[in-house]
Amino acid sequence: MAKKKNTGRSIKTETLLVDESISIHKKKGNGVIRRRIWVDVANKVTRYSLAYINHHLSHDDNGRVLGYDNAHGYHHKHYMGKVEPITLTNIDEIEKRFQKEFEVLHEQAKKR
Repeated sequence: MAKKKNTGRSIKTETLLVDESISIHKKKGNGVIRRRIWVDVANKVTRYSLAYINHHLSHDDNGRVLGYDNAHGYHHKHYMGKVEPITLTNIDEIEKRFQKEFEVLHEQAKKR
């Protein structure tokens, strides 16, 4: 079996498909929403990170009030400094859940 010669070039196995940060004005509740989604060559999601960061609501976890990601080899949720595994693995369902929970937290932030 022939060995592949290492040319020093890496083979791109995933692409950052979504990379957005939305700032929320202080009068509207403050904070930042971050979405990052990577896909493989077949356009299947390989990594994701959804986060609502608001230091006025939480100082734990670098201000991440709510987040979902699959770093460290498993799908999990961040909430006010705590991390727990989740059973959802479909990115559409995870994004819906994130949006629903964000809306509740955002309403609370607007009242502060």
